[in-house]
Amino acid sequence: MAVPKKRSSKARKRKRRTHYKAEPAATQSCPQCGDPKLPHRVCPTCGYYRDAEVIQVETEF
Repeated sequence: MAVPKKRSSKARKRKRRTHYKAEPAATQSCPQCGDPKLPHRVCPTCGYYRDAEVIQVETEF
């Protein structure tokens, strides 16, 4: 098994790992209300999924 001769510095290790980033979540606009939502999920603003109301969302006045 390979063993490093010298310790890798923090900078060298972090340079190597710069590409391991979390990608931002993909969002779509809701066809009912137009607010952004995650794909294949119920819209948290209006409660619709595929042109049908799935959950009752209470509006604050």
